[in-house]
Amino acid sequence: MLDKSLITVVRRPLEQIAVQLITWGVRADSVTVTGFFVGVTALPLIITHHYYWALLSIFLNRLADGLDGSIARLTTPTHRGAFLDSVFDFLFYSSIPLAFAFADPPQNALAAALLIYSFIGTGCSFLAFAVLAAKQGLTSTDYPTKGFYYLGGLTEATETILVFVLMCLLPAWFPLLAYIFAGLCLITTATRIAAGIQIFNSD
Repeated sequence: MLDKSLITVVRRPLEQIAVQLITWGVRADSVTVTGFFVGVTALPLIITHHYYWALLSIFLNRLADGLDGSIARLTTPTHRGAFLDSVFDFLFYSSIPLAFAFADPPQNALAAALLIYSFIGTGCSFLAFAVLAAKQGLTSTDYPTKGFYYLGGLTEATETILVFVLMCLLPAWFPLLAYIFAGLCLITTATRIAAGIQIFNSD
């Protein structure tokens, strides 16, 4: 829901950094892979209750996620890059609730399981729509620079990161935050399913 507005705000500063990285020979795929491995360092940090350090890992992961796209657009975007970006994003997102489950299993495990399940819903509905949209030659007017059709929803990347930040700042509130966000993710899944039924109903 907030991704489009955020992209508008951060596009120019990200492009300025990307230009400098390109002059140093940094490639988009390298930033994607590095950002993923930096991001998943949040997992052991959360498990060991170093929540503020985990926030740094999350922030650096998101910075890399913005920079790889900027570098790709300023050079040569590839299908491989779009594939890696999408796969690593979903793996990173799922690692955060998993970490909280390990950090305090009695309190967090059930809520974490539900949140990861809801991520499966948003992820598979997002990617399944993108695959079929590509087959029909559909393009997204809201996110024209994405590597494939980007179907928005109530819970997008920005909302996900905001709730991760809240979880790290207020770890005792993780179950409540996870249940609420899981519900919002399931609503997003339902709206994407409805969109798919409506758009692909002629097949």
